[in-house]
Amino acid sequence: MKKEKKLQKIGEQIIEIICEIYDPEIPVNIYALGLIYDVEVSDDYDVKITMTLTSPNCPVAETLPVEVEEKCKVVPDVKDVKVEIVFEPIWTKDMMSEEARLELGML
Repeated sequence: MKKEKKLQKIGEQIIEIICEIYDPEIPVNIYALGLIYDVEVSDDYDVKITMTLTSPNCPVAETLPVEVEEKCKVVPDVKDVKVEIVFEPIWTKDMMSEEARLELGML
């Protein structure tokens, strides 16, 4: 049970860090934008983040995944972080949190 709690805590810390990363064109963090599809923490404390971009031609397509990976590596006990970019399902504005839509005046 202790390991499960530790894995859960690492997952929560990863999400906290991701919430501090903003899309440079939109004043909302990438988690609230719905760009993060999944965060998996293995029993070996390796982290796999599945995410997308607002579009395949996103100007930060090269740098954003690297930023996510580097910032998440500082979480204690995390051994490795891999970020996988996927385009299915395609990101839509419906994936944004209610807070993000409110922030952008979409509600």
